[in-house]
Amino acid sequence: MFAKTTLLLGVILSACSAQAEHQKLDRTTALRLMSPGINFGNTLEAIPKETSWGNPEPNAAAFRAIRAAGFRSVRIPIAWTQYADTDNNIGAAWMKHVTDVVRMAEGADLFVVINIHWDGGWLQPTPQKREAATKKLCKFWKQIAANFGEFDQRLLFAGTNETGIEGQYGIPAPDNAEIQNSFNQAFVNTVRSTGGRNRDRFLVVQAYSTDIDSAMKFNTVMPTDTVKGRLMMEVHFYSPYNFTLNEKSDVWQWGANATDPKATDTWGNEAYVDGQFLKVKQAFVDKGVPVILGEYAVGLKPKFPGMRRYQKDWVAYVTRSAYRNGMVPMYWDIGAESGLFNRATGARQDSELIGSIVGAVKG
Repeated sequence: MFAKTTLLLGVILSACSAQAEHQKLDRTTALRLMSPGINFGNTLEAIPKETSWGNPEPNAAAFRAIRAAGFRSVRIPIAWTQYADTDNNIGAAWMKHVTDVVRMAEGADLFVVINIHWDGGWLQPTPQKREAATKKLCKFWKQIAANFGEFDQRLLFAGTNETGIEGQYGIPAPDNAEIQNSFNQAFVNTVRSTGGRNRDRFLVVQAYSTDIDSAMKFNTVMPTDTVKGRLMMEVHFYSPYNFTLNEKSDVWQWGANATDPKATDTWGNEAYVDGQFLKVKQAFVDKGVPVILGEYAVGLKPKFPGMRRYQKDWVAYVTRSAYRNGMVPMYWDIGAESGLFNRATGARQDSELIGSIVGAVKG
C-alpha cells in the first residue's frame, strides 16, 4: 500500500509540476518549452477533406509518439472555408473535431499552434479583396477564439499562413505588405475582444509570405496589443529553393560536405542560413519578440539517391541555427509515406531525421 501511495503521489506531483511549467510560458521560456516543434501537415488543411492527401484522421497515438520522440510542440494547419456556410459560420461538427484534435495534442503534453492555413487562397492582400478578406478573417477568428477561450496557454493562435499574392514571389509592393500587416492587426484585435484566456494568450503573426527578407523590410514594427509581450512573429525557411523544393532542379547537394559545385547552390550554404537567422534574431528576438520558424523542410529527388546525406545535413543545420538564434524550429512534416511518423500507429518512419531535429536543440 505504501509503495502504491508513494507512486500515486509521485504521479500527482509530476503532473502538477508539468502544469506549473506550462503556465510559465513567456517570451523568455518559449524557446526552451516549445523546441523542437513539428507540423501535423496535410491533414486538417487538406482539401476537399482531411484524408484527401494520404493521411488518416488524427488520433492520440500519433501525438503521443511525437512527444515521446522529443518534440515539444505541434503546429496544426487548418482549413475552415469548406466547413463553413456562405455567411462564414463554421460548422459545429468541424469545430468539435478540431477541438478534439487539439485536446489529443495537449493530452500528449504538447504545446499546440493552430491557424487559418491556405484555405483555398481567399486571403489575398490586394486593395480589391482587402475589405471582404478582413471581414471573413475576423468572423472566423471570433468563432475560433470563442470556442477555445478557456484553453490554457499551451494553445497558441496563428492568424494566417503564407499570405501573399498568388503567383507573385519576392519582396512585395508596400501596399500589399501594408494590407498583410492590417490582417495581423485585425486578427489580434478580434482575438483579444473575445475575453477569457484570450486576453493574454500568445498570438502569432506572420511576415508577408512568412519571408525573412520581407519581414526585415515591413514587419519590424509589430501590431499594437492590449497586453505586453504576448505576440510572436512567424517566418518560414525553404532556401535554397532549387535544393529544397524545386523537383525539376538538378541541385541535390548542400553545405560543407557537397562535392560537386554544379550540383549545389553555393550561395545558400551554412553561412547564408546563419546570416538569415541572425537578421531575425536582431530584429525580433533581441527586442523581446519570440519567433516561430513555422515551416522548414527539404524533399528528396528520386533521381539523385545520394541526396539523403545532404537532406540530413540541411535539416540538422537549419534546426540548430534557428534554435541558437532564438527561434522555435517547427519542422514541416506531411505524414503519409514520406512523413517522420506513421500517422495511424505512431511508429517512427524516419528515425534518422527525428534524431537530427531533436538532437539539434540539445546542448
